[in-house]
Amino acid sequence: MGNGSLRIEVFNDPLYMENGLVISRGTGRACWIVDPGLPPQAEEIRAYLARERLNPVAVVLTHAHGDHIAGVDDVRAGFDELPLHLAEAEWAFLSDPMENLSGHFGVGVTVQADHLLDLAHGDALELDGLTGGVLDTSGHSPGGRTLYCDAEKVALVGDAIFAGSVGRMDFAHSDGDRLLANIRANILTLPDDTRLIPGHGPATTVGQEKAHNPYVR
Repeated sequence: MGNGSLRIEVFNDPLYMENGLVISRGTGRACWIVDPGLPPQAEEIRAYLARERLNPVAVVLTHAHGDHIAGVDDVRAGFDELPLHLAEAEWAFLSDPMENLSGHFGVGVTVQADHLLDLAHGDALELDGLTGGVLDTSGHSPGGRTLYCDAEKVALVGDAIFAGSVGRMDFAHSDGDRLLANIRANILTLPDDTRLIPGHGPATTVGQEKAHNPYVR
């Protein structure tokens, strides 16, 4: 899918239906890999990069639960010193299956915690001349982040909000009040026609969720 010159390719894993993404510009070769999850996502992403002749310049994580990080090592393989953007509050999750929750489900996901760069609220990231902002949407996890591009009217919201629902608030590090407050302050204040790309399920819009999402109306 794409908005304007931004191209968003979605890769879905069959276990948790998690959405891994490759983000690129219409005419450029640089791309981000966002939330690469469980197999076969990494293999599919690497095949797509080769087919489209894309060059990843960063892996960006909306948060570090196991289903969103399982493919990190595989997609980074062969790309020297590819930076990994993740809120510092969740850096320890990368090497600890119990913290990233995968250990509770018998998966035991760990990834290499190197070349880490913090994602702080208010930061800006640049991809091939297009700038996006980092928004605090923590609460489902302690460092949950949304990436928002005003020029393209699109936001990558991770597991903060879904079509008709919100992220789980019953995990050890979850804070339901914080999640709902951040959704209202940092997502629902975006223009109504902003497309929201969640970590699971179909895309939606700010206007749709303001009107119909029972958790945040």
